[in-house]
Amino acid sequence: MDWQKGRQSDNVVQDDGSGGGGGGLGGGGGMRFGGFHLGIGGTIIVVIIALVFPQTRPLIMNLFLNGGGTSSMDQAAPAPGQRRAVTDSSDPQVQFVRSVLGSTEDVWGSYFQSLGRQYVQPKLVLFHGLTSSGCGAAQEAMGPFYCPADKQVYLDLDFFKEMDTRFHASGDFARAYVIAHEVGHHVQDLLGVMQKVGRPTDGATGTSVRLELQADCFAGVWGNKSQAQLNWLQAGDIDSALNAAAQVGDDTLQKESRGYAVPDSFTHGTSAQRSRWFKAGFESGDIRSCDTFNAATL
Repeated sequence: MDWQKGRQSDNVVQDDGSGGGGGGLGGGGGMRFGGFHLGIGGTIIVVIIALVFPQTRPLIMNLFLNGGGTSSMDQAAPAPGQRRAVTDSSDPQVQFVRSVLGSTEDVWGSYFQSLGRQYVQPKLVLFHGLTSSGCGAAQEAMGPFYCPADKQVYLDLDFFKEMDTRFHASGDFARAYVIAHEVGHHVQDLLGVMQKVGRPTDGATGTSVRLELQADCFAGVWGNKSQAQLNWLQAGDIDSALNAAAQVGDDTLQKESRGYAVPDSFTHGTSAQRSRWFKAGFESGDIRSCDTFNAATL
């Protein structure tokens, strides 16, 4: 992926209070959300499922938005709103993120303009280890996420290393897919999809899965439109994105962690579904191909 061709966004900011902490999956005592503590040993599957694109997962969203109690994460996390321009803008990873985000702004800006509306560009917050969002405290181990409460995307750049080592999903376009998926949730938010859905439900055909698959499809639409604008994709890029989508399917993650899949607990869709919906969006380049809520077969 020749990402240097992209216009770099000014909406990538850095968490001023990013202060380490957050042991991730290899940490000691587990993780706490709201008033609930999730031990690593007993609930690793919850963490793994939430590792990528967790913002619509009911457990996390409900506890972040409505959970009671004070946690060690709440106390240590920086206060929301302490954001500043990225200091090391010469970092190739930062430049990459800015380039991909800039492309999403151009693609979705044009789409909203066609609707007679203005696209509200989200901020993308870079943090390290631990951060606080409008949806509550978060750790790197949770992976990138979109917070509808403050309409911002959150990303710890260390997650890209996780993609290479844990998920075996390398490649620039695979990483771009991750960003585009989260921006896809922002598009859903602006279009009112999240509001119509309300509290997402789990399960193989639940609204949580349908939300996530639609965000995958939106990421594919972005890929199509960005290629038309920039001609920046290279041999193997599409396969790398499809592989990334497949590696984070609920069935794959659950089988790796417990040896079998539990469809009733699915929140994001199977590997085959995630790849298929990304491909559907990429091949059509049309948001109308992404109606996962009325699809008879996911």
